[in-house]
Amino acid sequence: MKVLRKQELKKALEALRHYFPKSQEKPDFFNQVSIFTKDESCLRNILTRTDVLDWKQFISLSVELQHEEMLKAVALSNGVPMNKMINGYHLMSLEDPSILPADKLSIQVSSVKESHVALINSTWKFGKGEFTEPMIRSMILNYPSCCVLDSEGQPVSWILTYSNCAMGMGYTLPEHRRKGYSKALVTILAKKLHSEGYPVYCFVEEENQLSYRLLKSLGFTEDLSYRNAWFNFNQLSLTP
Repeated sequence: MKVLRKQELKKALEALRHYFPKSQEKPDFFNQVSIFTKDESCLRNILTRTDVLDWKQFISLSVELQHEEMLKAVALSNGVPMNKMINGYHLMSLEDPSILPADKLSIQVSSVKESHVALINSTWKFGKGEFTEPMIRSMILNYPSCCVLDSEGQPVSWILTYSNCAMGMGYTLPEHRRKGYSKALVTILAKKLHSEGYPVYCFVEEENQLSYRLLKSLGFTEDLSYRNAWFNFNQLSLTP
């Protein structure tokens, strides 16, 4: 084994950047971890394990509201501040997509393309510029999506699928609203997800009554026993 001197190491790094340009890319801002348990003591044990979460970093957790006091205790034991970012969500699901109405709109529908990443990122309420683009790109490339295109082939309304299979990130440009696009896209994506073996469900913020009423009108039902919220820990830093 040879130990490289400073100048030799510099040249080696330059060679790596030349032949492996992707090594220069910033890591995904969202490093998602999913934990499945119904036992609060088990959840607490997992959250306090340093090999699962690094409590020195910014952490954003989506957790059922019944565990809020436990989260406060975990945050206190780690000496980090906790902030509830979003108060709550409705969990909406559709067991039988065959009840969905047939699409009667004369629209041009396509899957979302990688070239649409910047547009979607700029309109997403949680978008953080270049830091959230990798997540959206991954969703577009790996999971079902659909969008309405205008006469120039540009998306004016869209909906994606998160890595946990939930439909989301739906948005319609202001000048194209009230045309039935959201209803059509939810219907199309729900049928597509079901045909490919995915569950059909989504989370809707409690304040978003427009989306809630739309989903209810399409036959989605709410799990009234489930209430979750987003909790942030530590200060978010977007410094590269």
